[in-house]
Amino acid sequence: MNKLTQQQLDDAKHNIGRLIDNIELELVGQTTIVEQVVIALLAGGHVLVEGVPGLGKTLLVRLLAKSLALDYKRVQFTPDLMPADVTGHSIVNMKTGEFTIKQGPVFTNLLLADEINRAPAKTQAALLEVMQEQQVTIDGEAQSVGNPFMVLATQNPIDNEGTYPLPEAELDRFMMKVLIAYPSFEDEVSLTQQIAAKTAGAEQAVVSAVIDSETLSTLKQLVELIIVDPQLIQYAVNIVRATREWQGIVHGGGVRASIALVQAAKVAALMDGMGFVTPDHVKRMVPAILRHRVTMSAEREIAGASIDDVLFELCESVEVPRQ
Repeated sequence: MNKLTQQQLDDAKHNIGRLIDNIELELVGQTTIVEQVVIALLAGGHVLVEGVPGLGKTLLVRLLAKSLALDYKRVQFTPDLMPADVTGHSIVNMKTGEFTIKQGPVFTNLLLADEINRAPAKTQAALLEVMQEQQVTIDGEAQSVGNPFMVLATQNPIDNEGTYPLPEAELDRFMMKVLIAYPSFEDEVSLTQQIAAKTAGAEQAVVSAVIDSETLSTLKQLVELIIVDPQLIQYAVNIVRATREWQGIVHGGGVRASIALVQAAKVAALMDGMGFVTPDHVKRMVPAILRHRVTMSAEREIAGASIDDVLFELCESVEVPRQ
C-alpha cells in the first residue's frame, strides 16, 4: 500500500475544507451536519437527515450539488407515490410498437428523497437496489445510475401522522443518520440578517462549484490509502458487537455498521489531514453510524435517555487500543 505524502494530505484537507466552507456560505450554524454529509459522500454512503421543518435539510442537498457541479434531483415522497415514479418505467412507442425506458429521478448524482417516511413501504423499497448496487432493474434490464450516486433522505421527527416507519433493510443501507438541530442564538441572528440583506437587495456570496469531478474522484482514492491499524478495526467491530449485548439496547447493529464505521473514520482522518486513523476518529463517527441501526430499550426511553446517551456509555465501556 502506498503511503500518502504530506502534500497529498495537506491538499486533501484544504479541498475538503473549501467544500465545507462553501456550503456554509448559505447554510449557517450546521458545521457538524455538513461535515458528516461530506464524510458520507467521500465514503460512498447515503445519509438519512432528521430534523423539524425549516432547518435547511433541502438547502443542504442543493448546496452540496452546487459545490460539486453534480446533477441533483428531488422527489417529494407522498402516500400515493408509486415505485415507478422513483425508478422509472417502460412505455410503448405507438408508432413502432417497441418499448422504451423512461428513466425516473434516481438517474442522477444526488437524490433528495424528501420526507421519505410519508410513502408506503412498497415505494420506499424502490430505493433498496439502487442504494446498494447503483443500478435499477426495469422490465428485467439493469440500468446504471449516476456516478457518484448518493441518496439523502429527510424525515420529520415530530409529525408522525400519516407516516410509515422505514424498514430495517432500508435503514441499514444508510451509512449515517444525522440530526439537524436549531442553530445557536448567534448563528440564528446571522442567518436572519443574511436573509434580510438579501431581501433588501444587498450583494450576497454566491455558492458555486469549488470541487470538480476529478478532484472528488482523487479524494475518494486517497480515502482508500488511509492506514487503519488492525487493532482499530477490532476496536470498531467491538463497539458494534457491544450494541448486540448492551443492557440499554434491544436490537444492535449488523456487519454493515462495522464496515461503515471504519470507512467513515478513514474519511475523518483525511479531513484532519492525517494519513492514519486514531481511536478518536472511530469514536467521533459512532453516533451518526449507529443511532439508526440500534433500538433502545423501553426502560431507557422511559428514563429519558437518548440513543446518543446510550451509545456514549457503550463506547466508554469498550477498551481503547493504546498502541
